[in-house]
Amino acid sequence: MTSIAQWGNDLYTGKRSIDFIGRQKQWYAFSAVLIALALVGLFARGLNFGIEFRGGSEYRLTSVTNTAGYEERARSAIAEAGIPGNVLATVIGGTTVRVQTEAANEKNEAAKAALAKTFGVDEKTVSASLIGPSWGESVSQKAIQALIVFLLLVALVMAIYFRTWKMALSGLVALIHDLVVTIGIYALFGFEITPSSMIGFLTILGYSLYDTVVVFDKVRENTAEALGSRRQSYAQAANLAVNQTLVRSINTTVVALLPIFAILVVGFTKLGPGTLLDLSLALFVGIAVGAYSSIFIATPLLVDLRRNEPTLVELAKDSARVQAKEPVAAGVGVGAAAGGSDAAARHTAAADLRDAGAADTDSVGRPLHKWAAAGPRNQPKRPPRSKR
Repeated sequence: MTSIAQWGNDLYTGKRSIDFIGRQKQWYAFSAVLIALALVGLFARGLNFGIEFRGGSEYRLTSVTNTAGYEERARSAIAEAGIPGNVLATVIGGTTVRVQTEAANEKNEAAKAALAKTFGVDEKTVSASLIGPSWGESVSQKAIQALIVFLLLVALVMAIYFRTWKMALSGLVALIHDLVVTIGIYALFGFEITPSSMIGFLTILGYSLYDTVVVFDKVRENTAEALGSRRQSYAQAANLAVNQTLVRSINTTVVALLPIFAILVVGFTKLGPGTLLDLSLALFVGIAVGAYSSIFIATPLLVDLRRNEPTLVELAKDSARVQAKEPVAAGVGVGAAAGGSDAAARHTAAADLRDAGAADTDSVGRPLHKWAAAGPRNQPKRPPRSKR
């Protein structure tokens, strides 16, 4: 059984190749389904904003010895106090009950007394806080402004760094894809959006961008080599880049998700809702979606945007002619034709050609001069100086 290290090495050298670019329509279709579900969640169910955004009253009851049926008991107490609207109750840390309601205003003391009586705690230990919606609106506006500035800076920096606006556009599409899918997942499952979640959304954009830039950097490197050797098309060079960075992307994603997953487990089972759980949930969903877009969306889209450029069209024709001349039947050139354009692969191809008895051609199948066909010993002797 091939080890993961060997598998990754084979992907890097081109001995093995996953056709990410050739199957781009499948990835686009899958992403289209994800985005459609996200939009259904956004427009059909809507987002579940936390109390920080919609405003209201929050009560915390500490040292509760019996939390059984806490949701129904909290609703009954709030109804007894005469406060209308939805009631959200959660248990934090096993002994603390948090109750969120519509703004209580003058009924605040009645709500504290009813909750203390229902849960069997001293009314003095019940803390109450009133949160106005203006704070949440301010946070939302600042978050949108930060997002716009971030996207503009990303587009500018990527266009300057890679010297093409098409890489910048591909990266932006991947970022927007990540944001829409992540928010759509929140809408579909009814996860609460808090200021911590907003911070998480902005954080995952940076992580996704980092992963995409690493792949694009390898695409640029492979493209420069392909333009020099004429042995690969742009699509093959880009596909090789994704294969070469695949193991790195998987490893960094798994390493990042493992501690976040541990925090999620502890948060759901022990801590309950709070800043840590909200932030970790946004990061977990966003990092997973970001890793997918960097591999399956950004690079295939980049190839589609650039494949009709005259330089790359000529490169595709030249690489097709070169690969057609390679004696694949002799057992060589397969890795290079599939995307393995490194020096070691070319050296191996030339050696295999000589072993196969094809000494009258070079490593790409071109005929050699008759004096060079059998090596340097067949070179004509130079006449003595006296006879020149």
